Amino acid sequence: MPAASIDALTSPTLKHLRERWWNDDFTEFLTETLRPRPGNRILDVGCGEGIAEVRLGRLQVSQLRLFGVDLMIERVMVARHETAAHNQRVGFACAEASRLPFCDNAFDSTFCVAVLQHVGDVAAAVREFARVTSPGGRIVAVEPDNSARYAYSATPAGLRAFEMSARFFGALAASRGDLIDAKVGPRLPALFARCGIEPLDVRLFPVSQTRLGVPSEDVWKRRRAVVEQAIDEAQADAVRALGQEYLDLLTAYATEARAAGPSFVEIQNTMLFATVGQKT
Repeated sequence: MPAASIDALTSPTLKHLRERWWNDDFTEFLTETLRPRPGNRILDVGCGEGIAEVRLGRLQVSQLRLFGVDLMIERVMVARHETAAHNQRVGFACAEASRLPFCDNAFDSTFCVAVLQHVGDVAAAVREFARVTSPGGRIVAVEPDNSARYAYSATPAGLRAFEMSARFFGALAASRGDLIDAKVGPRLPALFARCGIEPLDVRLFPVSQTRLGVPSEDVWKRRRAVVEQAIDEAQADAVRALGQEYLDLLTAYATEARAAGPSFVEIQNTMLFATVGQKT
């Protein structure tokens, strides 16, 4: 698994990880675990902008039929455009992971990547994966443990910024009523078993980022822009006040980083848990 662009200072989860690190190695992993065969029907839950469909389509498996669903219609439209540009015929739909618009046993394999971390009822989604997958079919879910992210900074303000990020984004999520399971990744094998999916394998993939030397001004601007937007969208005064405190801390962090010069270092790391199962 390649290094990825992750930043706990702008998000409490690896929300956009999928689009940033998908490469040939990960395509090989999916090919190995999903075992596409001629004529197979494979479902991608949370297809995003169609990266998986383009990658799997390049395998040129005879009569392989790919389908993707995503909650956001904008992403579905982009995915449709991307696959069409590669002369691929892929079926797409806008749907929730816990309410898939397909009949029972419709697919030979089902997979999702960095999706369940955003689903309120993970068990319902996994039951849907099992329902739409035919007996003996593979089900693969790749999710992080967002509660076990490691972060280090060479400056005191940086260490405080990582702590404040967790507080701010946690308060923001709570004010919205977002009850997300941060530890979803390592909990999937047990959940698979309860939903009629036999766990076959669990693989761990480190996802990390190291900055040595002062980050560019674009990095600090991007961090501030994300937080400012979150503050604007916050409904509670307490959350907005916490966000402003966080912005002030980011300013102090940038100042300390510049003072540290070439000796500055920032390290972030987390783990992805790839659970491979087979419908019983």
